Amino acid sequence: MLTLTKDLYDRIVEHARQDHPDEACGVVAGPAGTDRPERFIPMLNSARSPTFYEFDSKDLLKLYRELDDRDEDPVIVYHSHTATEAYPSRTDVTYANEPGAHYVLVSTADTDGLGEFQFRSYRIVEGVITEEEVQVVEAY
Repeated sequence: MLTLTKDLYDRIVEHARQDHPDEACGVVAGPAGTDRPERFIPMLNSARSPTFYEFDSKDLLKLYRELDDRDEDPVIVYHSHTATEAYPSRTDVTYANEPGAHYVLVSTADTDGLGEFQFRSYRIVEGVITEEEVQVVEAY
C-alpha cells in the first residue's frame, strides 16, 4: 500500500493538470530504506509529449546525485496520462527500473466517468504490474 500526505497527493495532481496536455513526470523522495514519501520533486518532461514522458538525462543524473547526498530514495515515481486511463503502458513498464518505488499514474482524462482524474499506484518489478491501495493521510 502507498501512504502519502494530502499535500503530496494534491501537488502530484496539480502538476499533472498544469502540464496537460503534455504528460507530467516527477519523483517524491524519502529517507533511504523507508517507504515514506516526503520531498516532492517535479521534473521536466523532456519529450514534451501528450503520449510519452522522458526525464532529461542531465536532470536525472543531478537528481540521483542529490538523492545520494541527502541519503534518500525515490519512493514515488509519477507521471500522467492525458488521454488514457491511469494504467502503465508497455513503455512505462520498460522504464520502471526502481523495484522499490511506487509508480503513480494520474490520468487527466475522464476515462471511467468517475471524475476529472484518476490517481492510481502500482508496483512494477521485472515487468509484473501489481496495483496497490492508496491511502491519503493529513500527516505521518
